[in-house]
Amino acid sequence: MDKKRLDSISARVDASSPRDSVEDELELSSVRHRPEGLEQLESQTRFNRKELQILYRGFKNECPSGVVNEDTFKEIYAQFFPQGDASMYAHFLFNAFDTDHNGSVSFEDFVMGMSILLRGSVHEKLNWAFNLYDINKDGYITKEEMLDIMKAIYDMMGKWTYPILKDETPKQHVDIFFQKMDKNRDGVVTMDEFIDCCQNDENIMRSMQLFENVI
Repeated sequence: MDKKRLDSISARVDASSPRDSVEDELELSSVRHRPEGLEQLESQTRFNRKELQILYRGFKNECPSGVVNEDTFKEIYAQFFPQGDASMYAHFLFNAFDTDHNGSVSFEDFVMGMSILLRGSVHEKLNWAFNLYDINKDGYITKEEMLDIMKAIYDMMGKWTYPILKDETPKQHVDIFFQKMDKNRDGVVTMDEFIDCCQNDENIMRSMQLFENVI
């Protein structure tokens, strides 16, 4: 879901009736996992009440139980990238949204992540991206972790990407990025190194915009 999609949803929300709002509030108590109240989520995110209602309605339609597991998340995500294999990237993305690592993503997890990705500051977005690349959550990014993510993105974009990408392209990009980021040459990239390098390198920031487009 990108910003244009969300803005389109927000425009449609203006046509929502008061009955929709009442029904949304009632639905909150009927699902297996009951989300925080809309007022609390509004204070914790950059979405207004109407946007949260629309997002919840869509989330509820896909996940009536109130939570989504990884298999369902992969199925939903694959619909947006039919030309490629999105399963591995969806796996990494699911783990980034699953902040408490309990094997499921709740509505709160979803909107908190989307709030950062769509409306967060550059620093917040880079912090979230670091968490995505830090696959084992040890506070560092290794070259292998970065390559795993990059390969997953290329697999998802499909073999028919134009211009056609060679199999060695992900590794070449990772070699360049990692050399720039690992300033002290200790074989890992810290969050400070990652954020500092991204903010000061236009080429890397452009690559990060590709990352935003595949969320």
